[in-house]
Amino acid sequence: MNPKGDKPKSKISASRKLSLKMLLLTRACEDLEREKQEREEEKVRYIGENLPPLQLSGLSLDDLQKLCKQLHSKIDVVDEERYDSESKVGKHNKDIHELKLKIQDLGGKFKKPALRKVRVSADEMMRALLGSKHKGSMDLRANLKSVKKEDGKQDKVLTSEVGDWRKNVEAMSGMEGRKKMFDTAGGAQ
Repeated sequence: MNPKGDKPKSKISASRKLSLKMLLLTRACEDLEREKQEREEEKVRYIGENLPPLQLSGLSLDDLQKLCKQLHSKIDVVDEERYDSESKVGKHNKDIHELKLKIQDLGGKFKKPALRKVRVSADEMMRALLGSKHKGSMDLRANLKSVKKEDGKQDKVLTSEVGDWRKNVEAMSGMEGRKKMFDTAGGAQ
């Protein structure tokens, strides 16, 4: 580090870094093209080995049927191989994913300390949170509202309302009650 405490200066100039990046990118592109070409050549070679060119001219009907059966059997073998390879690839991908998760779990784990139960009163908690600003003791029950119970007066009022309600229902039942409701609604307009 230099005396100012800043980041150390790079020994490579910006233009040199840019040219190195460009060289790396061109090299990577060339490698990709070469790999693609190699895959195509491998594909052509494999097809040439496993699938000889067909000669259908001059074959009788029985020979054509035998050839079709042979081709179908080869197709079945290739499909089985493809299925097996796909299942292996899927299994390996799943295993890789599980191993990556295990690595992440192992890398991120730490021992949690055993916690102790601590009893703290409200005053001590406020003192710890507020520090010197906390004044006096705090009685939480003092802030509660007090409710006074009234005598049986309310009970009597409730029972009388129930009685009135029943009388009101009997009075309003039938056609007379509906007529009264209609008259009161019409008179309000």
